[in-house]
Amino acid sequence: MRAIALLVCLLLSSVAMHAADNYGAYWQKANAAYKQKNYDSAAHYYEQIASAKPADYEVYYNLGNTYYKLNNIGKAVLNYQRGLQLNPADKNLQDNLLLTQSRITGRIVEIQDIFFVRWWKSLTAASAANTWATFTLILFLLLIGYAILNRLGKAPFSLPFQAKAGGWVLLTLFIVISFVAAMRKVDSHLAVVMNNTNMLDKPGTGKSQNIPEGTTIHLTGNDAKGNWHEVTLPDGKTGWMLKTDFVEI
Repeated sequence: MRAIALLVCLLLSSVAMHAADNYGAYWQKANAAYKQKNYDSAAHYYEQIASAKPADYEVYYNLGNTYYKLNNIGKAVLNYQRGLQLNPADKNLQDNLLLTQSRITGRIVEIQDIFFVRWWKSLTAASAANTWATFTLILFLLLIGYAILNRLGKAPFSLPFQAKAGGWVLLTLFIVISFVAAMRKVDSHLAVVMNNTNMLDKPGTGKSQNIPEGTTIHLTGNDAKGNWHEVTLPDGKTGWMLKTDFVEI
């Protein structure tokens, strides 16, 4: 049995080493193809990397750049958005996304919220859910730990009532922010339109509106009927679109 287990471990190790070798080789091939302006080959290798390492935001940045060079606005926006899902603060991703979106003919401009609404949305962004959950847990453990030590008379220092109350108020605020961010994460079903298409009032019928390639849309929960899905546009309008016309971020 030990021999079999050892053989399995060796096989798994060799597979992992082979995958790692391919990963590095794909990067070299992709970067070389990009420098040679062979963008189709570069996109192929970058896609292989993205499949192997879906949590690597840098590969989505490179994919976005490659598809931009290929004038594939839909896939360029999709990959920049995927990169920003992993690293929302990356300035290169932000700038290149804005540049790519500026090339969308008939672009649907997003409604600008009032400054404090933008601030709240930024604070409770889906990408920050894990960070806020960590802060909340740490603060909770600190408060509970201090309360127990204080009860046992072993607290290393004494806090005034205002500080204790402030700590619990801050914990409540952290819980609220964590909850909202978590809900945004669950409901963050974003997608990008891959080709010029139409949005209808109802599935397969009704008044239509042209939706340009590269438009980022919000999918309304699980509200789907057959091949149609209810969507919300950047300007707040809602309607129905064929599932084949967009790709989820």
